[in-house]
Amino acid sequence: MPSSTRLPRNPVDAEDVRDRVNAALSAFMAERTALLSGISDQLGPVADALREFLLDGGKRLRPAFCYWGWRAAGGDADEPGIERAAAALELLQASALVHDDLMDRSDTRRGLPAVHRRFENLHRASGWRGDREQYGASAAVLLGDLLLIWCDELFQRSGLPTAAVVAAKPAFDLMRTEVMLGQYLDVLEPVAGDSADADALDRARTVLHYKSAKYTIERPLQVGALLAGAGPDLVEALGNFGLPLGEAFQLRDDLLGVFGDPAVTGKPAGDDLREGKRTLLIAHAMRGLSGVDAKQLDTRLGAPDLDPAEIAELRELISASGAPAIVEARIDQLLTEALAALHAAPIADDQTSEVLQALADAATVRKY
Repeated sequence: MPSSTRLPRNPVDAEDVRDRVNAALSAFMAERTALLSGISDQLGPVADALREFLLDGGKRLRPAFCYWGWRAAGGDADEPGIERAAAALELLQASALVHDDLMDRSDTRRGLPAVHRRFENLHRASGWRGDREQYGASAAVLLGDLLLIWCDELFQRSGLPTAAVVAAKPAFDLMRTEVMLGQYLDVLEPVAGDSADADALDRARTVLHYKSAKYTIERPLQVGALLAGAGPDLVEALGNFGLPLGEAFQLRDDLLGVFGDPAVTGKPAGDDLREGKRTLLIAHAMRGLSGVDAKQLDTRLGAPDLDPAEIAELRELISASGAPAIVEARIDQLLTEALAALHAAPIADDQTSEVLQALADAATVRKY
């Protein structure tokens, strides 16, 4: 999930939310680190890895949308409980990233070793017995699961009224279910999907919706609003804004995953090509290429021996297919749709609408 999104600095409140979420995560991790230390001093590397993964990077995009969903429903701007509830979404994101990097065999995340690689390196440096790759994979599975447990714990113990948490919990749980199933469909497509068949675009859109679009923007907005007591009209309106915006966000990431600058994305150049991701960009490219070129893209995408020269060739094929222009046009269309829905939504105050518009711009107007 590479990205170069930055939360807007104007209005300043958006950056303030990021700082407050970071403070909530830092306090939570201090408590969890003490717990791990009390269990065994052998868990020091686990505590260090999780603390650094959570606190040394990340855009806090999902917590930001959760907070502004809360504000859209009239929630108190200074309520500390919403900061902790929103921070729980960052734990969910961290869990997904740890597992995602393992499944994609990614080497890096945010310019540093992915968690499974970090524990492979620990195994190597410590001179331990056994298969270091298996050890790294096992550690990543367990740490990702631990983050998922902590996500639920922080959300339920946010300090908000029990009735508010109960009201929002079904949407919170649905969000987690959707992202796991979207991830499964993403794993399924490279091994079972036919890139040339008529349903390839529809399957790619389904993955996009459930793995990213709903999870990144629509559901965080709705969870925040429900925590503040939103009624069905506002929840639906925020969905009408969040779903197209989430789709546009992921389409931008698809472009970054192929053409992004590693200095910006924190991932190697063309990482999605190396990982074999069957995105909507790739589905459009397959449709726009001739038989020979389409076959080359289809067979070499995700090949274990894909080298930088071949990555450059595949990038050229994708560019020649016209797919990037199609995706750019779709991003513009989706952003227009999302902003129209935002302007029609019964949001509590103008400031919230302004920040949501700024967040929409930050999520979609990213360079590669």
